[in-house]
Amino acid sequence: MVKITGLTIYPVKSCRGINVDDIGIVETGLAYDRQWVVVDEHGRFVTQRTLPRMALIHTALTETSLILTGENSALHVPFDARGARAKVTVWNDSCDGYDAGDQAAEWLSDFLELPVRLVGFDPTFQRLSNKQYTGDLSARNAYSDGFPILLISQASLDDLNSKLETPLPMNRFRPNIVIDGIDAFDEDYVAHFSRPGLCLKPVKPCTRCEITTTDQETGVRGEEPLLALSKYRIDERLKGVTFGQNIVVAEGIGQRLRVGDELMVEWNF
Repeated sequence: MVKITGLTIYPVKSCRGINVDDIGIVETGLAYDRQWVVVDEHGRFVTQRTLPRMALIHTALTETSLILTGENSALHVPFDARGARAKVTVWNDSCDGYDAGDQAAEWLSDFLELPVRLVGFDPTFQRLSNKQYTGDLSARNAYSDGFPILLISQASLDDLNSKLETPLPMNRFRPNIVIDGIDAFDEDYVAHFSRPGLCLKPVKPCTRCEITTTDQETGVRGEEPLLALSKYRIDERLKGVTFGQNIVVAEGIGQRLRVGDELMVEWNF
């Protein structure tokens, strides 16, 4: 058995996450996760990879709206703020969305010092994870990189931190689910995390980029953890360093996850 020790959603891709105690599971992963994205003038997604300052944008949710907070101001975006239809490019996917309006675009452009717009995901759009990894499962995504949920064990972070001069917090890796109860990197060998009516299936190790080197409190970029991970977490097949597992929902849409929940583990060996 493993225990869920942390749950985080990221309403706006690459902005600050929200730690929650309880969250619903929807067709695109966890409720409200990556339901908005910031795009450039060509409709292509922008992230902390090129704009580490996005880490400084706090997100919050009310019953009716998304709230973005910067250094000296806040922006309220009603959930029903659906302007012109928009096409969004996330990696190689072209996704349907709704522009969140000029006020949101002006606020974000001022904060990021770049012409950008905020786009909400069209819930009728079918964006599926790569079937090379999900097999017979059709896993929908909103604006996540390519899979609906990211899971990391606390033991994996503890192992990494034992190799670093300065320990790093879990938020460097932006997981949705943190678990305890297995050894470091054992999530790489799990076939299913489950309980009655729920089955979460790891499908692909998560290759890590320079976002992990950005301090999520200050937006300042350094060298770690990629330097340390490159010494012992290289995946030749994926051509990168891996940390955490991409997860799809094999069963359980409509259920809820709570911090403290226990899940059974089925190994893939």
